[in-house]
Amino acid sequence: MDQPVQLHHRVEGPPDAPAVVLLHGGGSRGATWDLFTPALIAAGHRVVVPDLRGHAGSPRSPSYTLEHHRDDVIALLDRLRLDAVTLVGHSLGGYAASLVAQEQPGRVARLVLEDPPVPPRRSEGRLSLGRLLVLSIGTADPRRRYDRLALTSAITQLRQGQPQWWDALPRITAPTLLLSGGPRSHIAPARLAEVAVRIPRCELVTVPVGHRIHSTAPDVFRATVLNFLGDAVRDGAPAPTSPAEDAVGEE
Repeated sequence: MDQPVQLHHRVEGPPDAPAVVLLHGGGSRGATWDLFTPALIAAGHRVVVPDLRGHAGSPRSPSYTLEHHRDDVIALLDRLRLDAVTLVGHSLGGYAASLVAQEQPGRVARLVLEDPPVPPRRSEGRLSLGRLLVLSIGTADPRRRYDRLALTSAITQLRQGQPQWWDALPRITAPTLLLSGGPRSHIAPARLAEVAVRIPRCELVTVPVGHRIHSTAPDVFRATVLNFLGDAVRDGAPAPTSPAEDAVGEE
């Protein structure tokens, strides 16, 4: 297996504070968290914001596997000597975070998955490059620097059966917040509800604004995540109260 790459990243906040690692989605970059980072720091957290392999300031690669992203994040945690971290991941970053929590469950104190992709248990067939590019619209921002292969590779793999990922979901021991973008997202809420059932300590909350919750509804996202982390919400923004069963059947 290829060696992990050193991810470009920034670290902000008190060095002795509990760490929160923010993982962006495919075709994006760490800067997508710029509005959220100050709230975490104000709440007493140290924040680590990497660019995933093939994105923004991180190295490119001749190939990209989902496990590459997992191993790169674990290598970053090793490099920074971080344990008992909170992982927050959007889309592809959420999937990578789930892989880390499966691989090293004792290292993840809390887990936040924002509208992560849900692969099938069995493969759904191959896609043409044209179809892959169509699926990537709305996920990637053409103004941002990323390797197109990183995005198309992730989409291809996530269309393939991932039974091992499904089987490993019960190994996630961290309290988990699973955020669904509702029927406006291309991630089916019913599939996320299935995931929530398999993660032992998982709360599913629907914020019906589509796939980019942290960008489209930043106040609600901030309040919801800070409440989950046990922090006081300083601006008084209300958090949604949708229980898991409300997301079932929303497609």
